[in-house]
Amino acid sequence: MKNEYLSTTRKALTINLDNIRYGTFAEIGAGQEVARHFFQAGHASNTVAKTISAYDKVFSDAIYGKGSRFVSHQRLNKMLDHEYKLLEERLKDTRGSDSCFFVFANTVATSSHQEDSSSHAWAGVRFQTRPGGPTNDVILHVNMHDRMRLQQQEALGILGVNLLFGSFYLSEMGPDFVASLIENLGFDRVEIDFIRFMGEDVDHIDDRILSLELVKQGLTKAVMFQPNGEPQQLTDALYGKSVLVERGAFRPLTMTNLEIITRGKDQVIKDCRIKEKDLITLFEITMKHLKQEGHIDYQDFLQRVDTICALGYPVLVTNYPLYSQLNRYLRRCTHEHIAIIVGAASLPALFSEDAYKQSRGGILGAFGDLFDDNSRIYVYPFKNKDTCSTAASFFPDEKLQPLYQYLRENKSVLDILDCDDVDTSVSASDVRKMMEKGDSRWEQYVPDKVCKLIKSRKLFGYHEF
Repeated sequence: MKNEYLSTTRKALTINLDNIRYGTFAEIGAGQEVARHFFQAGHASNTVAKTISAYDKVFSDAIYGKGSRFVSHQRLNKMLDHEYKLLEERLKDTRGSDSCFFVFANTVATSSHQEDSSSHAWAGVRFQTRPGGPTNDVILHVNMHDRMRLQQQEALGILGVNLLFGSFYLSEMGPDFVASLIENLGFDRVEIDFIRFMGEDVDHIDDRILSLELVKQGLTKAVMFQPNGEPQQLTDALYGKSVLVERGAFRPLTMTNLEIITRGKDQVIKDCRIKEKDLITLFEITMKHLKQEGHIDYQDFLQRVDTICALGYPVLVTNYPLYSQLNRYLRRCTHEHIAIIVGAASLPALFSEDAYKQSRGGILGAFGDLFDDNSRIYVYPFKNKDTCSTAASFFPDEKLQPLYQYLRENKSVLDILDCDDVDTSVSASDVRKMMEKGDSRWEQYVPDKVCKLIKSRKLFGYHEF
């Protein structure tokens, strides 16, 4: 079905009039806002087998089982499992040959009167694409930005209808499916920072591409991929952890990148007096780094993710050009230490007032976000045949020198130590040029696992001569 930007009521009515769809609505924490749209649209008896809202935790645990936080991916999965099992047990014999069963579920935390709303939800749908067929899941994590609880409930109801409509009619359309999720809502009311497709009928959909679409289309500013390549909700991953981030294009990831983050990690553990298990190390790619000639090459993006994940590191994709924006976002996810690795060659741009003309409070406001009590910048040297640039040798514009001196004395800007033997003169661009020319020296500039992956899968334009 072609999406024509239908109203929420029209989408619900379209599903109600599609006699093949039949299922359950299970909603916890924000009323029964999704089911309400289907009752108000008319012909709900064609679609709704049951609605349930197990608000009380004792009731909810008795129905769905204990052992998970109330608003979590795990709780959502338990809801989908339980309700779909009941649906099949009770209706398969009478309707199974004629109906595509589905379960919509959400578990929500709403709040009111907070400057920065902490309201969020896990929402998902389990559905068949044909009677008697296998089940498929689409899972979302949503942050709600409305200040008032009733507005949050309203937004969640619209989003739920969009999710059902998109899953039933647009799941083959990739980017269009992502765009449809905020129809009749807009970008300022919700942020979707996690999306996952599972099931035989949607197995061809790459979650990494749709996660990238969330950032590209402005539904979120950041998504994260685990070392196995699967998406992970950022707050769940970083909660209670310290974070170390290295930004770059990583096309491909080089030995220099790996050596810098390894030495940075050792220093952060020592400086912050934390255990290695309590530190998450991320390679960050910005949307600017992904764009080539004004557009994004999706295969190139997947190649970068694959080569980083091959080394056992998670990947962070963001639309934050400024480090201050990145740090402020990460601070939403953890109260522990945050360390951002920056090249000495980037310090002039970092301390340029022009870079912060569009920022709230200019450079001072931005630095307030960047250099909070638990955040630091670690600088790796830039070396060529004539100079070696470091944080110690850097001098910003004269009027910013007192500020820089304060940051240095406060240990907010530190050099990464013991980097004398790290070769920063060969970039990823140089490596690609060697590959293009058939110069085998490129192999010595990338980690062994990355080299093998590039050669076996012909990544980044590699070909044998």
